[in-house]
Amino acid sequence: MFAAAQTRLRAAAGPRRSAPGRTASGRARTLAGAGPIDDVSEQRIYHVTHVRNLADILVSGALFADESSTWGERPAVDISSPDTRAVRRMTPVAGSGDATVAHFVPFFLSPNATLWQTVRSNLADPRLSAEILGADAADFVILVSTVKTVVDAMPVDAIRAMPFVVADGDAGHVLTRFATTREDAERSLRELRADQESESPSIAQAELLIEETFPFESVTLIGVAHDKARAAVKKILAESEFATKVAVYPPWFAVAE
Repeated sequence: MFAAAQTRLRAAAGPRRSAPGRTASGRARTLAGAGPIDDVSEQRIYHVTHVRNLADILVSGALFADESSTWGERPAVDISSPDTRAVRRMTPVAGSGDATVAHFVPFFLSPNATLWQTVRSNLADPRLSAEILGADAADFVILVSTVKTVVDAMPVDAIRAMPFVVADGDAGHVLTRFATTREDAERSLRELRADQESESPSIAQAELLIEETFPFESVTLIGVAHDKARAAVKKILAESEFATKVAVYPPWFAVAE
């Protein structure tokens, strides 16, 4: 989903790294301590941001939810419209206490998510900031991770907590349903994955939401449109503590036919 970054310096910068944290045993963790999630664990998740936001994300070392208390300055380029932010700040996530959608960092479940296709096709949409209308798709980057990586990155004392919520559509839409338990989240992901080859796949509308913050060390790949963009991103990375892989994936940035 779209970027949420801030420019507050980290209290202490660690060594350059490219892999997320793991358990003491080195084995993948399980959700709610109730067995593996092998059938959905390799599901990729995608967070789109403008390249001008990337340096600040690297300085802060994380993506932050819109309503996170850790924000400093807002992104240089805000992809979401003010109305979208307002709606998400008022939309409760059923089963997550008082949390609203804006308390979560959003991710797409497909590199061909409908809203991202709208951006790269330069189409107007009330959910999108007027600032990006007409922007070149190559000016964006896609931060990629997996369900397994999200689970592995959980703090040891939170091993029994649900690390994410699955929304079966646009998380700000009144009809969207949220899967907040382990069983419901797994079931929702299986259903979305099974449907992804259909003419209008639900997975292209769905979101995966991670509460409050998402550490950049859990980003396993940065997708870019071409070699020039790759060189620019690698230059930004070189000034940070991270050594995340950057790869060129033109289809992720192509105009939908």
